[in-house]
Amino acid sequence: MKIPQADPLAHIPRRAGRRLAFRVTPAAQRALRGGHPWLFDEAVTRQGAGGEPGDLAVIFDDYRGFLAIGLYDPTSPIRVRVLQHGAPATIDVAWLRDRLATALALRSGLPETGTTGFRLVHGENDGLPGLVIDRYDATLVVKLYALVWVRWLSCLLAALQEVSPSQCVVLRLSRDVSRHPEHLYGLTDGTTLAGPPPDGPVLFSENGLVFEADVVRGQKTGFFLDQRDNRARAGTLAAGRRTLDVFAYSGAFSVYAARGGAPEVLSLDSSEPALEAAGRNFAHNRHVQKVAASHHVQMAADAFAALASLRDRGQRFGLVIVDPPSFAKQQSEADRALRSYARLTALALGVLEAGGTLVVASCSSRVNAPTFFAAVNRAAEQAGRPLNEMERTGHALDHPVRFPEGAYLKCLFATAP
Repeated sequence: MKIPQADPLAHIPRRAGRRLAFRVTPAAQRALRGGHPWLFDEAVTRQGAGGEPGDLAVIFDDYRGFLAIGLYDPTSPIRVRVLQHGAPATIDVAWLRDRLATALALRSGLPETGTTGFRLVHGENDGLPGLVIDRYDATLVVKLYALVWVRWLSCLLAALQEVSPSQCVVLRLSRDVSRHPEHLYGLTDGTTLAGPPPDGPVLFSENGLVFEADVVRGQKTGFFLDQRDNRARAGTLAAGRRTLDVFAYSGAFSVYAARGGAPEVLSLDSSEPALEAAGRNFAHNRHVQKVAASHHVQMAADAFAALASLRDRGQRFGLVIVDPPSFAKQQSEADRALRSYARLTALALGVLEAGGTLVVASCSSRVNAPTFFAAVNRAAEQAGRPLNEMERTGHALDHPVRFPEGAYLKCLFATAP
């Protein structure tokens, strides 16, 4: 891997050798002994003076025994992102390499399925809190959800080169991280950290289908990799069924439905650029006979309004897929999100033909799975079309869940009379 001539990491101070000592509340001690990856500011009873994002924080119990070590962030309510519990460790390139190798081993079977796009590191759930790394064939996208990783990027790139070499590494930043340019040392969202910058969307394969990802400007890291298994499941239900893909984004569910034998697929999204990408994703797969035979229609419109319009015009579909964005970014929005899920369920049933299949998902961690499934079923009953559940699904293997707050994805497959 070649580092660009103008190394974007050249001016970033390397990680400091200093360690900050922390003492915490009894409740936090119990949580850390249980392996929880976060230490909140309100749980800190004493800490060393000073400190910058990314400094190492060593947490002790009431008897000065070692509890955990992690990365300090004075800008966040999550004051420490924990890397290691129970036993002291030297956090360096070798430690990162071992943690990355463990994550890669969990995903080792994916290439055999015709998949070159997957999540290599799923943050806290892979022991690297605040950090996501997605692979799109020969391109890696490193997304930071916490400032603590900025000064560790050089070490991280070195470890990645050993464990999972690539031709290009692109940096993406969350909104929260982007709000602190004083700690970014000139880095911006979409910066190429290593290798030649992408000159357009990156192509990769998923279960034998070809998709593109805009790794520089696209949502998340350029594609929604977490729905891979649900897309495959939906594809098996599409044969002979006119299909509606609501919140289609770049049309991944739509392409799977076409390969599954849907004679017509309508991709509905409010974003015209996203639908243009959906059209290109169909073009990438025209070598697949069933995709080429399926009639793909695109509709740029608000999902709620479009569903009502389709219903009123008598349009009906044998398979309706509803995969909305997160309606609840914080807990105070959970009730409103549930109302939105209920409304979408009723609207989707309004265009679902008798005996058709409904697929409805939620990607909000603020709404737990039992509450979400109950809301969907209740809305269906109120609409006079109680659901016959086929399957409830959660996370794919490259999006593991290792702590309660890490669970966010849930999806329901059901039929309606």
